[in-house]
Amino acid sequence: MEIEEEALSLIRKHHDGVYQNELWKDLNIDSRKCSRLISRMMKEGKITREPAVTNGSRTYLIKATTPDEKSYELMLAAGMFSPCTGCRLACHPEHCEALTEWILRLVKEKQNQT
Repeated sequence: MEIEEEALSLIRKHHDGVYQNELWKDLNIDSRKCSRLISRMMKEGKITREPAVTNGSRTYLIKATTPDEKSYELMLAAGMFSPCTGCRLACHPEHCEALTEWILRLVKEKQNQT
């Protein structure tokens, strides 16, 4: 998949994204092949695509995904988000029942993994 690696490298160089109608020109491939390539990379979770307009033409803005986008998983225990996420209570963590339960779930998950 040499062309996929080249495309991903080009997309990553543009931190704010690259327009699909520019990408296929930069890769020196036709628009149909580029569409299939983008579709495959989206299914693999390597990129995201959002509608955009450039120079009066409708196209897509392509961005590379980053590992940071999945960091929410660190706030889960047994499928439950950390109770501190968005919490507005002025409680003390050492006396918070919801936080204690969440931590116990984390410990139990860790034990089940070993």
